[in-house]
Amino acid sequence: MRFDNDTAIARRPESVLATNAVLRNTYILLAMTLLFSAATAGLAMVTNAAPLNPWFTLIAYFGLLFLTSALRNSGWGILGVFALTGFMGYTLGPILNLYINSFANGSQLVMMALGSTGLIFFALSGYALMTRKDFSYMGAFLMVGMLVAFLASLGAMFFQVPGLMLAVSAMFVLLSSGVILFQTSQIINGGETNYIMATITLYVSLYNLFISLLNLLSFFNGNRE
Repeated sequence: MRFDNDTAIARRPESVLATNAVLRNTYILLAMTLLFSAATAGLAMVTNAAPLNPWFTLIAYFGLLFLTSALRNSGWGILGVFALTGFMGYTLGPILNLYINSFANGSQLVMMALGSTGLIFFALSGYALMTRKDFSYMGAFLMVGMLVAFLASLGAMFFQVPGLMLAVSAMFVLLSSGVILFQTSQIINGGETNYIMATITLYVSLYNLFISLLNLLSFFNGNRE
């Protein structure tokens, strides 16, 4: 019994150090990918890039996601993360140009959505870090919810139903917020040990959160030109 207790005590600091390393690496990589995607979005805006075909966007997104997941345990996985986030940033450029050119207060809407996204992320991450609560029970609900929201977004996109678009945006705001809370909790409590996958999850959540907030803000506060 003495040996088991000593072993447990010896392993506890190692576990804490490993968790801190995953958390630190995740936030560093997340910050770098956000800057990189901002640069690719800016490039798309400056060059007035046309929106990509929705089917091509979906295929490229899931292809890069699968590739990065397959390479998550090697250094190539980091390149996969930058390829994925850079591509998503590029697709964001035409969307931002659309809002800026369609609304008299388009720039303000973009900044409001960006500020709200940052506020929500820091608030939820800070709560998970301070309380260290285990939100793993939310995993199944979030997975099903994201699938339903994704399918609903496809329906809203192809059938052009404004009410459904708003409902989908509201769903993504709630679900993306839940994923941020869930993923941060997973890192803190040792449920997620791969910082590459943790970075992708948080990045996609921030991307969806930003787009959804921008859609909602433009509907309620947008001044069309």
